[in-house]
Amino acid sequence: MLLVADVGNTNTKIGVFDGERLLVSWRLTSRREQTADEYGLFIEMLLQSRGIRPASIDGVSISNVVPPVQQTLEWMCEKYFSRPPFFIEPGVNTRLPLAVDAPREVGADRYVDAFAAAAKYGPPLIVIDFGTATTFNCVNRRGEFIGGAIAPGIVTSVEALINRAARLSRVELVRPKEAIGRNTTTNLQSGAIYGYAGLVEGLVERMQGELGGGAKVIATGGNAGLLTDVARCIERVDDNLRLDGLRMLYDEAHPDASRR
Repeated sequence: MLLVADVGNTNTKIGVFDGERLLVSWRLTSRREQTADEYGLFIEMLLQSRGIRPASIDGVSISNVVPPVQQTLEWMCEKYFSRPPFFIEPGVNTRLPLAVDAPREVGADRYVDAFAAAAKYGPPLIVIDFGTATTFNCVNRRGEFIGGAIAPGIVTSVEALINRAARLSRVELVRPKEAIGRNTTTNLQSGAIYGYAGLVEGLVERMQGELGGGAKVIATGGNAGLLTDVARCIERVDDNLRLDGLRMLYDEAHPDASRR
């Protein structure tokens, strides 16, 4: 079995594959101060809660955008799973062409999204990842990652606004019935949801023009559900896109893996 981990600034998503089948996944809060033992013991507990023996894990594939925990994750894998992890390193151990100015600056998360979407849906395409930041990742008709855009995440934006405006308080981020809010709560909800949908649609329209049109628009990430059916340009939401990408990249790098 293959253990995959997508380590982000806010959340860490962990999954277990048996061949191409995702058996189970969890979304956890990322904590930079965790030790290798804390990571290892907690993951062991998660596996055992679903009847998966830690000894049955014969490979680990990781996408990490939090450099301070890189060494910790490596120690954890070697101590608790007796094998080094396969870290995704764009421009080093990847094959999707990176037609950008600085290939090694591309985040592992963005690369995995683009790679997985191209493999599953075919280019050209735009992958929007709704996380701490919202990233737009573009693959052209030749199957090259050509860049995109990085915007503040929807939750990040609202938190920043509330922290700077003394009379505003946190509200539930749900779609209001109308764009014209009738009270402070629905005003904030409208600005957050409909306003952010406008940001997404505007950027996608410009990117479609630069890609020559016809690009599929795929959404993923923990906050993708907030924009489903609101940003009309989104054609499909793929919650497990990055986990699938981590599996596919591991399989390409380890064609003789024993789990096969």
